[in-house]
Amino acid sequence: MSNRLFKGALLGAFTLGLMSTAMAADYTIGISNTVQGNGWREEMVCAMKAEALASGKVKSLNIAHRNTDAAGQIEDINNLIQAGVDAIVVNPSNPDGIKSAVKAATDRGIVVVAVDQAVNEDSAYVLSNNQEQYAYLGAKWLFEQIDGKGTVVYMRGAAGASADDDRDKGFKKALAEFPDVSVALEVFTGWQQDQGKQQILDYIATGIPFDGVWTSGIDNVIVDAFVESDTPLVPIVGADNAGFVGQLNSVDGLVGAAVTNPGSVGGAGVALAIRLLEGEKPADRVVLVDPELWENATDAGKAKLQAAADPSLDPEWPVSIMIPEWTNYTKAQIIACKGPGE
Repeated sequence: MSNRLFKGALLGAFTLGLMSTAMAADYTIGISNTVQGNGWREEMVCAMKAEALASGKVKSLNIAHRNTDAAGQIEDINNLIQAGVDAIVVNPSNPDGIKSAVKAATDRGIVVVAVDQAVNEDSAYVLSNNQEQYAYLGAKWLFEQIDGKGTVVYMRGAAGASADDDRDKGFKKALAEFPDVSVALEVFTGWQQDQGKQQILDYIATGIPFDGVWTSGIDNVIVDAFVESDTPLVPIVGADNAGFVGQLNSVDGLVGAAVTNPGSVGGAGVALAIRLLEGEKPADRVVLVDPELWENATDAGKAKLQAAADPSLDPEWPVSIMIPEWTNYTKAQIIACKGPGE
């Protein structure tokens, strides 16, 4: 190679290097979440931060993370639009309630990805755990565990949330397959630990018998309520939260099942947003992550629970801290809960 060509190649490589460096961390991503004080949501936000950091392609996150309703979330999304973000990853408070704000964002060329729950706006993408299947798997297992007859306590999430609506469909699908099973009590926990624990304690205090409990991820405190009130345990279904998985491995007399519902779907949502910003689109607008059921009624189920257990995590965090083929961060990064620039 001549000296001139060699210098030209060096200059080209240097220029390309500068361009790559400039583009390496060039995106600003907005985050909108409407539930605080819930371990699942906290893991979701930490996964978003960790994925943004691990990607090397996000220069900053603009996070709106508070307890609010659809009106408040619309305000948050509009603020993110005005801030000029490149993408918004949102856990919708309501599938229809924030539709106008999502449309306003996509009309401005902003990529919008809804995680955990759907949003009824075709210009947005959805990356969610399969909530209907989540409820169906757990409810079917519970009804089989009580021999297809008896009464159960049905502890839902937040009224009006699309994830709760989808789970209700799954629960009722299973219920239709077991005509001799009925619901003794149906309550909305709001996905709040203290509220769910008090609700089950209040019902236990009535003395009305029941045969099982299905929870929408408020689970370890339900076990605590039985143990602390010295009430005989019944089969309990929850999520793959670290505390509940630990209880399924250690609490004498507890028969139960954990259905996976990774909060790390938040990190997957950030990964999808980055792919979309770079022109890579999934085959479908809606991407679902299918759940698994881990139970302690069989040796095979016990082995899965023991393998999944992670006492180093917060008890309210799902043990599924990563989603293969989507998230790229390390365990240390999600636990650190630090995004770009933090």
